[in-house]
Amino acid sequence: MKAILAALALTAASPLFAQESAAWRSVDSQTGQISDLDGLTQLVEAFPDSSSVRLRLLNAQLGAEDIEGLKETLRWLKDRGYLFSEVARGQLPRLVGEDNAGEVAALLIPEADIIEASEVIATAPAEAGLIESVFAPATAPLMVATSVTGNAIHIFVPDAGWTAIAVPGANDLSGIVGEPDDSMGWAASANLDDSEDAEELFTGLVGLRGDFQNPVFVASPESAKALSDLAIGPDATVYASDPVGGGVYRKPVGATEMHELVAPGTFRSPQGLALSADGTRLYTSDYRYGLAIIDLEDGSVSRLRTDVPAILDGVDGLWRHGDRLIAMQNGTSPMRITALTLSEDGLSITAVETLEQAHPGWTEPLGGSISGNALVYVATGQWDRFIKGEPVQDKPAIPTEIRRLPLLAGQD
Repeated sequence: MKAILAALALTAASPLFAQESAAWRSVDSQTGQISDLDGLTQLVEAFPDSSSVRLRLLNAQLGAEDIEGLKETLRWLKDRGYLFSEVARGQLPRLVGEDNAGEVAALLIPEADIIEASEVIATAPAEAGLIESVFAPATAPLMVATSVTGNAIHIFVPDAGWTAIAVPGANDLSGIVGEPDDSMGWAASANLDDSEDAEELFTGLVGLRGDFQNPVFVASPESAKALSDLAIGPDATVYASDPVGGGVYRKPVGATEMHELVAPGTFRSPQGLALSADGTRLYTSDYRYGLAIIDLEDGSVSRLRTDVPAILDGVDGLWRHGDRLIAMQNGTSPMRITALTLSEDGLSITAVETLEQAHPGWTEPLGGSISGNALVYVATGQWDRFIKGEPVQDKPAIPTEIRRLPLLAGQD
């Protein structure tokens, strides 16, 4: 009997029984045009953890009068904490008819659970404009924020306050990371807000050292349209996503140009990036479809599965902290920050914890960085207050709050 049990144990541990990567279906603008019931059912099968795809399916089910299917979709959304708007909560029960109204109403969450766990640690002045991200090095008591509308970085030092520094030639500045030894910072530069600039400005990575008037410029490839989110490896390789063009790129340490890692056409709008603990994979959020895994050796893409109920789309910022991915989900309802525990092989999610949700102090939480055992992030994003780089009439810019969210020490 012992021999049989030992043989079974060896068999279960063999590669034959190992988890396989989930396939990633390539998406583009045409994928967003799918509206028929059969097509959306197939899309849900490809992206089973996307609330955006489920909502599109819900509309198709409503149009096809597939009430039982609609109830199933609503049940899926409720189980994962999705909150419909007050208008939708009033309309949906009426649209399904009197016989189904009560059951449908019971599947709609009446209000969001508010979870507050962070504190304000700095407030950038309104003059800084649209602050997109903030980098807080663990080795120094300062923060560096990027401004989309100001073509500048803003440095905060306790007891000294904020200092704005224009970066010559830079376009809208967004994602920002620091090299492991803090010798160089890198910011993404691109026309993110579709502003009408008087002159052509730089698209690519801007390297920042002590002399901010003489930055290092590393141009993006021709296939890239607008780099935004960044991640950096322990060897100082920089990774960048293009939410407009759909590609993912990297700059090896010492390189003077960027290389295409994943060509446009695989992702619709890649945003947050986070490296695996062993440095062999890059976790990537596709804003409307979910989380993907890029193999850094061959550039192949797979889907990050979840073993527990979760919404995995709507992720803007993405960071790894130990064995957990920290996801800034400003594209779902309610907005939330979640911690996603990874399996030992890194191919699936085994637990989900909501760290903050529907914070009354938020407008739209945006980018940030892990600093020690905390996430430092922009809490009052202002994309709704600017159009093409200019303030919206009767809606002036407001000060930008930077918050610190404590994180449990994760296991690598």
